[in-house]
Amino acid sequence: MNGEDASNILKFIRFSGVPAALLVLGVMWFAASLVGRFVDQLGSRFTQWRLLIQQVGTLLRFGLYIAAIAIAGALSLRLSDQAMLALSGTIAVTAGFAFKDLGASVLAGVTILLDRPFQVGDRVRFGDHYGEITAIGLRSVRLTTLDDNLITIPNNKFLTEVVACGNAGALDMLIQMDFFIGVDQDVVRARQIVSDAITSSRYAFLDKPWAVLVNQLVHQGYFAVRLRAKVYVLDLHFEKALETDVTLRVLDGFRAADIKPPAMLVRTRDGDDLTGDELPVRLLHGAS
Repeated sequence: MNGEDASNILKFIRFSGVPAALLVLGVMWFAASLVGRFVDQLGSRFTQWRLLIQQVGTLLRFGLYIAAIAIAGALSLRLSDQAMLALSGTIAVTAGFAFKDLGASVLAGVTILLDRPFQVGDRVRFGDHYGEITAIGLRSVRLTTLDDNLITIPNNKFLTEVVACGNAGALDMLIQMDFFIGVDQDVVRARQIVSDAITSSRYAFLDKPWAVLVNQLVHQGYFAVRLRAKVYVLDLHFEKALETDVTLRVLDGFRAADIKPPAMLVRTRDGDDLTGDELPVRLLHGAS
């Protein structure tokens, strides 16, 4: 940008309105912060409406940001028809590349709010990251992982990459847990133990269908039976609590019923199946 272009830009700035514009931006930022705090408190009090409250709060903050930019621009710029034409011609080329990614992210943010592939409060997986959407801003989306790490992702990334949403605006969410036992174990009893663990967990949302699916596969080099528990969690904040509760109940049940994990099996000539632990003992006694 040469001196003549700079002077052309400066003459369209209303310097007397700059303090008022800065004040408007400050007030709007403070108002957006208050809205965020109020939304968090309201969501904690009315948990059944938490996601809806967070979504309304996101729209309010988004609207405040847009209004602040528009008012600040009106106060600090001379926006006559001639000024707009000259200003747009001068700035378009010089600032176009500099703000390309920012502009794309802002437009992507509007698209996210309108298309709603996910909402504030949803559990999503984006690339290698999984967690809860805590904010949708003008430039980026903030995702808090289950390890309490805050991940900031530019909005335009969501237009070109796949994002998976686990609950789609609902408080409950389907959880999947796998348990493996040996192929020589009591599968019927094991399935009943997993079912009892699900139905007795206080974190399970049993108003929606749940199931324990059984199939045989090779797991870590062993033939095994997989029991896959599929159940909805009462509130997505209890996702890990549900997994822990059900897993502990299943492990206790397996231990009490003497149901063992997968192990290597060797079949003898007389048709007996031996586990890897039993094989050396039988060989000492002459079994083949």
